[in-house]
Amino acid sequence: MSVQERKERERANRERLILATARELAEQQGWDAVTTRRLAERIEYSQPVLYSHFRGKREIIGAVALQGATELATALRAAAAAADGPRARVTALARAYLDFATRHPAVYDAMFQLDGGLAFAQEDTPEPLKDGFAALLENLSEVAGDGVHPGLFTEVFWAALHGLATLTRAGRLPPADAERRTELLVDRLAVF
Repeated sequence: MSVQERKERERANRERLILATARELAEQQGWDAVTTRRLAERIEYSQPVLYSHFRGKREIIGAVALQGATELATALRAAAAAADGPRARVTALARAYLDFATRHPAVYDAMFQLDGGLAFAQEDTPEPLKDGFAALLENLSEVAGDGVHPGLFTEVFWAALHGLATLTRAGRLPPADAERRTELLVDRLAVF
């Protein structure tokens, strides 16, 4: 291995460490606790080293959001692949989405609530974000209904899931009815 390859590997490892530490800290204490000073202390590197990877917290949030989009897309595809039939696929997608938001609240916030400097629904939208949407679209197109554009249907379905996730996490919806809400969403929006 050349010196250059070793340096690149070390840089990639440091970057993974920074992001893993930021995620851990955010999941434990919230994103307000994630500062470059605290991250530098936790990973045992200086702040200038941290800044050599990310220009600041905003870029770290953006990188976590991209990781999260990749993880969400994987979870959605796995859920859909394990389901048998259109209704089961749509229900599995909804449950997987809501489960991801519940299990990874700080990552979900990085993806959808915080400013990570990422463009959504534009030409320059990063690929992981496009892929997250595609994981929904490829499984929802068949249930959009006649005359309904599949992309528009997917946006509405996604918005409904996001609303359920956000309101549930905020304690605005009683948790006992979570499964009934998911079933109602699937029954009312999807055409089987």
